[in-house]
Amino acid sequence: MERLSEPYLTNDLPGISGRIRSVPEDFQVEERPLYLPCGEGEHLYVTITKRGLSTPDLVRRLSSTLGIKAQAIGVAGLKDARAVTTQMISLQGVSPEQVAGLSVDDTILNVTVLGRHRNRLRTGHHAGNRFRLTIREIAGHAKETVPAVLEQLTRRGIPNYFGPQRQGKDGANYQIGAALLHDARRRDKMNRNQRIWYLNTYQSFLFNRILARRIDQIDRLFIGDWAMKQDNGACFQVDDAEKEQPRADRFEISPTGILFGSRVSWAGGEPGAIEEAVITEAGATKDTLITSAKACGFRGERRALRVPLAELDCSLNGDILTLSFSLPPGAYATSVLRELMKTPSTHSSS
Repeated sequence: MERLSEPYLTNDLPGISGRIRSVPEDFQVEERPLYLPCGEGEHLYVTITKRGLSTPDLVRRLSSTLGIKAQAIGVAGLKDARAVTTQMISLQGVSPEQVAGLSVDDTILNVTVLGRHRNRLRTGHHAGNRFRLTIREIAGHAKETVPAVLEQLTRRGIPNYFGPQRQGKDGANYQIGAALLHDARRRDKMNRNQRIWYLNTYQSFLFNRILARRIDQIDRLFIGDWAMKQDNGACFQVDDAEKEQPRADRFEISPTGILFGSRVSWAGGEPGAIEEAVITEAGATKDTLITSAKACGFRGERRALRVPLAELDCSLNGDILTLSFSLPPGAYATSVLRELMKTPSTHSSS
């Protein structure tokens, strides 16, 4: 099943085109902490602002400079290189004096010590991200189009697509993940992290196809849906869609799609039929997905089909648009950009 272009929620409105990331300062990200260090423990928490440096590159640099293993460094999320980003990092067995000795240059702009904590910072341990994005050379009709697009995204939600960088060049990553479903020997030759990575890319590919099928009704609930609560991420199955729809209209809950696994619940009714149709078209079955997930030890989960566009601010100055907004963990800022710009390159990074 080849990767298709994901449909837009605002397909009735023209794109403003334009350029992003002319300079790293055009894409600024501030990670919001889920908690602050308690003040004691062997892990030193710091915040680092960096420019033109990816999170994996930062980890390698810190490991080399501080003389610690990469496994002693904890991060909550991965940030792109083509940006100015601020994120929290945990460093095991490192003193504040060592951190103070880190050189600040044109890639590491600032380092702030927060304090000590008992546990290593782990993936997903953040409350989301605040973005400040600049789009240059936009179309002349942007003055009318931008408010209309942002109104729809604010009212209905942002399509919660995974970015295509997960799938790799020409979909190579998800295609390997698909092959692993049917090839136990190939799975066994990989280490656990590799297996999970490739199967996760296949998860995201299937999720995007499910979301694409439901894009026109992204804010509607149906009997059999698994709805996710916005405040805590808990899910429940919808047995009375008419009763629950007002909560969806208030963005208290949202419909979800499946990220397959050994323990995750599949939708019923019409949503379930869509999920099964997508995996059938991809040449898979529920049984093969569950068997592979068991072999790799991951349970799966439900992912919201949409996310809220929060703390929105925008300004238009000639042919330059500046946007600020916040997104929850796991959501892609480029999902906002692609709805505005409607050019293929806007969905290349998160």
